[in-house]
Amino acid sequence: MAGVWKCTLTLALLMFVCLWGASEAVGGAKSRPRPKRPPRKKPKVDPIDLTPPQKNVDIQQMTGRWYLLNTASKCSYLINHGTKVEPTVMTLTFPPTSDQSVLVSTKTRHNHQCWEILQMYNLTPTPGRLTLPGSRPELNTDIVIGETDYNSYAIMYYQKQGKITIKLYGRSVDNLSEPMLTKFEQLAEKQALGLAFLFPFPTYSHCGDVDQHHKINCVPTC
Repeated sequence: MAGVWKCTLTLALLMFVCLWGASEAVGGAKSRPRPKRPPRKKPKVDPIDLTPPQKNVDIQQMTGRWYLLNTASKCSYLINHGTKVEPTVMTLTFPPTSDQSVLVSTKTRHNHQCWEILQMYNLTPTPGRLTLPGSRPELNTDIVIGETDYNSYAIMYYQKQGKITIKLYGRSVDNLSEPMLTKFEQLAEKQALGLAFLFPFPTYSHCGDVDQHHKINCVPTC
């Protein structure tokens, strides 16, 4: 009889110890903190999307000759050769075969000879925005006509692979006022293109006739 009581008492003690341990485990357990969701990434905004074109741009009035007067860019070629830039003139025309693109002729010197770079800018549904197709979509160049009065000046933005270049064009080489040049510098500064990244172009000795053997189709370096 004493043996039975001894077994019963031992069993009761074991059950008490197990229950006490379980209650300790439940009471002392620490809940794991819920993992925090990473903050949502802000959608990537291209710099050129922050530069709306001038309202109601009439691309027909943009046709004709434009002289390149100044460029703001972090293009490596300009940084290394900016003091040796050549006079450059751009001419816009509409090809007879399409009303959705603009033919762009850029004449400049290379190795002491006049070259002509021919390109086709595609119009977009947004007036004042154009696209120069690259060999792959990610190599396209987006173009925005930021400001123009059609008769004296035009400020154009070019973006390729997220990098912005701003160009100041004039209908002639000597009719731009100092305030307009200052305004161009201020617009360049907004794109983090300070004075160190401004490259004035010569306003004399522009190319006339072009040797047909140097007429090429390509995308300019900047």
